[in-house]
Amino acid sequence: MEKTKTSVKLVECAILIAMAFVLSFIKIIDMPFGGSVTAASMAPIIVAGYRHGLKWGIVTGFAYSLLQLLMGLSNLSYATSAMAGIAIVMLDYIGAFTVLGLLGIFKRNRHQTGVLVIGTVVVCVIRLICHVIVGCTVWAGVSIPTVGGAIYSLVYNAAYMIPETVVTVYVIALISNAVDLKLDRPVTRKKSDNIMAVLNGVLIFGIAIVTDFLYLFQRIQSSDGFDITRISGANWGIVSIITFAGAAVGIIVYIITKIFVKKKQNQK
Repeated sequence: MEKTKTSVKLVECAILIAMAFVLSFIKIIDMPFGGSVTAASMAPIIVAGYRHGLKWGIVTGFAYSLLQLLMGLSNLSYATSAMAGIAIVMLDYIGAFTVLGLLGIFKRNRHQTGVLVIGTVVVCVIRLICHVIVGCTVWAGVSIPTVGGAIYSLVYNAAYMIPETVVTVYVIALISNAVDLKLDRPVTRKKSDNIMAVLNGVLIFGIAIVTDFLYLFQRIQSSDGFDITRISGANWGIVSIITFAGAAVGIIVYIITKIFVKKKQNQK
């Protein structure tokens, strides 16, 4: 019986890894120096951790990181030393994607949607930190300026990781609202109107974040290609206005959705 359960977990995790790998090729935006906004490619690995625990989550994340490393081996040719190459492997790939399995700490927690959303944000922040460290060390002087490298690395990596996080959180919440992942065999469940209202609001905010991304992405383009130092000349006032406007409209949409749902329920 135990062997059967292990086999089922192995097959399920393999399928989720394959799903994540395929989704990683569906890129909404691809950054010039690495990094991209994908079709929620991190979601399957996060689900694997939540369903099967920390050990399986870490193993699944690690296996996925090896696939990502395989696809990014060409980046190692830019490493200026053996230590730089090791840093790229361990942080840009192994560390950055293995951490997605950390959500296994909350294995089948009864507050499914809450822990999945919060956990997703946490692992995405950890992944961002991994990329920032590599950016301000290994890539400083290569694709990122040496002076102020930490700031440039943070801005560059956040420019794609924030939209990627928003997309992943939205998809994870959508899945959680429709499927009970706590069971051995996931089943559909009654959708929460409250969560749907939140998702509508988050969607609007997500559009604002992606708009910010596109603006910043445009700022680092020059006649000679991409120049990350140009981002310092971006109009951060516009970025702030778009962000706050997106948040405000998102809240309004949430309230309107709640009112509409309540009115519909009263009519029944």
